[in-house]
Amino acid sequence: MATWWWGTGASSVQVEGACPADDWFHWPAAPASGDGSGFARRYREDFALLRDLGTTDHRLSISWARVEPIEGQVDQATVDHYRAVLSAARDEGLRVWVCLLHSAIPVWFADRGGFAGAGALETWLRWVDLAAGVFGDLVGGWMPFNLPTTYAQKAYLTGTFPPGHRDPREFAAVLATVHTCDFEAALRLRATGKPISSNEAVLPLYPADAQLSQVDAVVWDSWLRLARSPRYANAFDLIGISYYYAMAVTSTGELAPYPPDGRPGPLGYVPWPDGLADVLARLHRELPDARFVVAEIGYGDTGGLDDTARCEYLLRAFEHISAAQANGMRIEGVSIWTGIDNYEWLAGHTVSFGLFDADRRPRRSAELIRSLTRG
Repeated sequence: MATWWWGTGASSVQVEGACPADDWFHWPAAPASGDGSGFARRYREDFALLRDLGTTDHRLSISWARVEPIEGQVDQATVDHYRAVLSAARDEGLRVWVCLLHSAIPVWFADRGGFAGAGALETWLRWVDLAAGVFGDLVGGWMPFNLPTTYAQKAYLTGTFPPGHRDPREFAAVLATVHTCDFEAALRLRATGKPISSNEAVLPLYPADAQLSQVDAVVWDSWLRLARSPRYANAFDLIGISYYYAMAVTSTGELAPYPPDGRPGPLGYVPWPDGLADVLARLHRELPDARFVVAEIGYGDTGGLDDTARCEYLLRAFEHISAAQANGMRIEGVSIWTGIDNYEWLAGHTVSFGLFDADRRPRRSAELIRSLTRG
């Protein structure tokens, strides 16, 4: 594992809390986020904790709604705050990867239809250009759009995230739009001279009693097609992936937990590290010349009470990553979700992913990562 970098990941809403200018703040299904993990106040302390683990990288998101609460009007105090955050990370020796959208969008953009509305790509690219201009000198790398497929699925197919639509045709259109937004942002951000990574939610799909083609087209082909196209083949320096679990496809095309004899965790899926082996093998086949980063991997439990299982999950996942490297796959980094317990969307503060708890007390998994980064 000496050939890669170690990092952690987080998002604005989860560590800072939602704000009145974003659509998550107004989502009736969402538990109150408060100030997330208190990161906006404690970022210097948090960066020191992460650096002490031996990690070299951290991914955070910058809230579009906080920076531009009204279309065309930049909140300078917010810009100054985020610049202070990025400067503190750099001073601590961390390379910061900046994500420009992690689920929550500005209310003014949502009111115009968001990524389902007219002119969505142009509006998004104006935000990309704005962020590059005001933060680019402090950014270590870019990760433009977090989990585009997951965003489209939750917002427009299952309706669990705002705007709460359940329309397969609208979902298909938004899925195409958000992937285009991601790849076009990558092309735009190349002018900054900083490395750029995608972050795609990938999972192995196993047949229960149905063909996989329709679901596979959503999870895999929706972005692989663009990654292999002439326009976008070199858009990203790194293909980033997010892995947590596998799924089976039922006869009606729905997803079910996999393995069937596994015990689902608090978010409804079975934490299964062995599925990562199939994911990495497929990625290596599909994009044999690409450079990769495991941009998210983690284990969520109720209240941080199952840290032994977290350690076992992570160790098994790291074994699969090492095996893929040994088979010639160019994996250059791994990022744990997450460093410090935070707000977990519809689960509120009840599900823990952190190497540290909300009071910044280290778990055994923090010591595991420390031993690996320094071993």
